[in-house]
Amino acid sequence: MNRGDRPRPDRPAPHFVRTPDERFAGLVDYPFEPNYVSVQAQGIDDLRMHYVDAGPPDGPVVLLLHGQPTWSYLYRKVIPVLTRRGLRVLAPDNVGFGRSDKPTERPAYTYRRHVEWTTSFVEQLDLHEVTLVVQDWGGPIGLSTLAASPERFARVVASNTVLHTSDPTLEGKLTWANHGTEQGRVVLEESLVDYVLYCLRAPELVASTFLYGASGPLPPEVLAAYDAPFPDPTFTAGLRQMTALIPLTRNDPGAAIGRATMEALGHWRRPFLTAYSDGDPATRGWETVFQERVPGAAGLDHRTIVGAGHFVLEDRGEDLGEVVADFIESSSSGSSAGS
Repeated sequence: MNRGDRPRPDRPAPHFVRTPDERFAGLVDYPFEPNYVSVQAQGIDDLRMHYVDAGPPDGPVVLLLHGQPTWSYLYRKVIPVLTRRGLRVLAPDNVGFGRSDKPTERPAYTYRRHVEWTTSFVEQLDLHEVTLVVQDWGGPIGLSTLAASPERFARVVASNTVLHTSDPTLEGKLTWANHGTEQGRVVLEESLVDYVLYCLRAPELVASTFLYGASGPLPPEVLAAYDAPFPDPTFTAGLRQMTALIPLTRNDPGAAIGRATMEALGHWRRPFLTAYSDGDPATRGWETVFQERVPGAAGLDHRTIVGAGHFVLEDRGEDLGEVVADFIESSSSGSSAGS
């Protein structure tokens, strides 16, 4: 599907690149045909976002959002589980990732623009009663999209994700600390700072190295699939910039977005399930934060995916897919309750 690819005359066209189609030919366990939609964000011309659209067109919609450094390939084990259960699955690639357009200048990528691009995606496809599934940066982006248009969403499954606000009330709740103090200081996990600085300073970023580091040895063809969107450094501005968008202080614009989103989630009464893995210190503790602060999380049978690291979709994708499908089935009767 291609919509609105013509540039807007009142905005300068961004300098962007598109990964050649041949880079995606014959990827293992990824048989999906490409679909595209034109998405908008403030201060930049329209860009083309790629997405997978699988399963019955009239089935309940499940929106799968990825983070850094992955793309919709991360969900290749989840998608068949959901489609077999009669669900329509949409898995977009964030701008700068996968088969989506990739602005070549890092300042083009902001937290707010990622939210606006995803919100535009939901609006362009006119999605309703959506089950939102988020991992890594899919959480901050997707949950902020939900906060902007809560009437379009029916339920949430959060897996190995965060919503950094730098709020002092996070003290003692997270394995990887990231919070302010009443004395105007910040407490940051050393590994988090190392990660951010590596992504900013490394001469070259290779997506598959992150997967290898978190999930251990993977088949060469799988590692190659994660690297497919990035044939050379010209294509990696979004990959590098996304880590720089992690809020580390209360004054960060992203922290303000996170606080507004957390406030909106404080009024979210539709079902909100956490399904975190047992092997991801980077996000450990956030499942408890969401369970405590989101009314829709109360009384649910929150799940732990055993034997998985940060990239739970890579390590135990089928297991998470069954959790999502079962959750949709069990909560459908109450999905239209107040938000």
